[in-house]
Amino acid sequence: MPNSFTGPDSFYSADADAWWAAVDKALKGSARQKLYGKTDDGLDIAPLYERRTDSPARALRAAAGDWSVVQRVDIPDPAEANAQILEDLEGGASGLDLIFRGAAAAYGNGIRVDDLSGLDRLLDGVELDLIDVRFEAGRENVEVFASILALIEKRGIDPVGVRLTAGFDTTGWVAANGVALADMENAYRHFRDMVVSAHDFGSPVRALKADGRIWHEAGATPAQELALTLASATAHLRLLEGTRLAPEQWADRISFSLIAEADQIGTIAKARAIRALWASVLDGAGLPQAGLPLHMSTSYRMLTRRDPWVNLLRNTVATFAAGVGGADSICVLPHTLAVGLPDGFARRLARNTQTILLEESNLARVIDPAAGSGAIEDRTDSVCEAAWGLFQEIEAAGGLFEAVRTGLVHQRVSAARASLSKNIATRKRPITGVSEFPDLAEKKVAVLKSSEENLAGVSGPREDLPEPGDGERFTVLRKLALEGTPLNELGMRLDLLPRDYSLPKLETARIAEPYEQLRARAEAFEKAASKAPSVFLASLGSLAQFSARATWTANAFAAGGVTSVGPAVYASLEDLVADFRKSGAVLACLVSSDDAYEAQAEDAAQALKAAGAAYLYLAGRPGEREDAYRKAGVDAFVFAGCDLLALLKDAFDRLETREGVELTDLEVQS
Repeated sequence: MPNSFTGPDSFYSADADAWWAAVDKALKGSARQKLYGKTDDGLDIAPLYERRTDSPARALRAAAGDWSVVQRVDIPDPAEANAQILEDLEGGASGLDLIFRGAAAAYGNGIRVDDLSGLDRLLDGVELDLIDVRFEAGRENVEVFASILALIEKRGIDPVGVRLTAGFDTTGWVAANGVALADMENAYRHFRDMVVSAHDFGSPVRALKADGRIWHEAGATPAQELALTLASATAHLRLLEGTRLAPEQWADRISFSLIAEADQIGTIAKARAIRALWASVLDGAGLPQAGLPLHMSTSYRMLTRRDPWVNLLRNTVATFAAGVGGADSICVLPHTLAVGLPDGFARRLARNTQTILLEESNLARVIDPAAGSGAIEDRTDSVCEAAWGLFQEIEAAGGLFEAVRTGLVHQRVSAARASLSKNIATRKRPITGVSEFPDLAEKKVAVLKSSEENLAGVSGPREDLPEPGDGERFTVLRKLALEGTPLNELGMRLDLLPRDYSLPKLETARIAEPYEQLRARAEAFEKAASKAPSVFLASLGSLAQFSARATWTANAFAAGGVTSVGPAVYASLEDLVADFRKSGAVLACLVSSDDAYEAQAEDAAQALKAAGAAYLYLAGRPGEREDAYRKAGVDAFVFAGCDLLALLKDAFDRLETREGVELTDLEVQS
């Protein structure tokens, strides 16, 4: 193949036939099909794509220039959070994502303010009309929103100049919690009242949020995330239909938020696809086309507690992809967020991940850099088609709320999560630092001290508030907030009304949690038994014969926190058995090549079992000799593609039983 990038015989002059000829030579007779793959949505991934000349570059961002660098703020104490905010803004952040207590994205933390004075303290020294302000407060969304508008009024800021995005996603909340009002129209009246009141106040706030995070964290595939986010935005359009806002203003009251993950091409395609999908919805609804300011946050689902430094790499790939995909604003979750409340250093690294891509890589200076890429254009088209198909199915079911109520959404997302979990368990989807290349001697990272607060005891709303109508109720809430009324008197408290608890609930978890739970179980075992869980690697033959499998096997057991003893070159079977007895291990695993197994595995298995091996593994697929190995004493086989999670859980069950260790749920915490 040509090595030059210029001239008539350049790298670019090679045609598809020449490329495939080189591929066939490298495959040495193997089928090309082994190079093809599938996405989580079942979409084809080819090894080679032609350049697309039918897809011109598009201006993806609503405005030219850099995307907004949004910094997450979730430190509970308002004064401490304010100090961090000022540091973030001075360090290059151009937006804030204020995560209050009670928000689903708070993950046990979140800002705690009780009234307008607390909010004023939180945002002391912050020029609200110079930055992007996003907020999410869960059950306290209405109270916080009223207080933010009250603060704008108190400071004499023109609300038109404050770029504010709220976190209201009604159906998403219902799906995540499995609870709805018996009369959902009651909730919709409150939200319409709120939107109209904010409009009359002069705020261009995007009050209704179509939030992809809700679905992503529950295990949704990229196409499912797109479809459900689109369905949520469409439900918002229907809600706005009941207000006096002009139809051409509806789209401007809705925000979109998608997740950026370490799947680089998938994230780029997802960011490019949402705009095409939304344009189709607006066209079908007979509404004028409107710009879609796209916010993207890096994935919490992909973060790990073990070896969290790898999260820096995951975040970098995700941020790069979001930038290439045309996100208007990006929030990078600190790499230690899964461990605890991030400190200033972790937050600075999160901010600088974006700054380096913008200032040193100049990533935002190219309009649609993915345009014409065969791989990315194909993925964009295919994920659009898959998402649109599911969106139509949701609409045919009566819209998103009905699809949630009847279980359609949960069935699809749960199936996707089960498939993902299987791939995690078998390491088809490896997690670096956790299921692959774990470091059992890793040092802990620093996080801030945090404490959780139960919101169940907050008081009910005032009884003298007007009913929701054409903005009257929320206007009163804003005025009460301005007077210093506590937040817990300003809410809707819809949970006090009759509720329907029969709806299915989305289950969420980070993908690394099953392995992290095993690591925690290993630490609890070591504390209780005064020794680390271990497996003896019974190596057969020469170093060249067992080295590769021994390394692989040690990493496989280490994924669950089980340390390996050995391997070594043994002059005789007697020496191997003697070392096993000295090791103190009750688990053993034969490691070597298939040829060595054929000659020595059965004798070694019998000898190890006689020497006290309570459970014996063999590293590799047994093939036709499985029956013979099992008769000799081999209990299980460890190989690429096996259910490693199940194997490791079984190993701990045996170790704990053998040592008489009974661990409580409190002792085993991830």
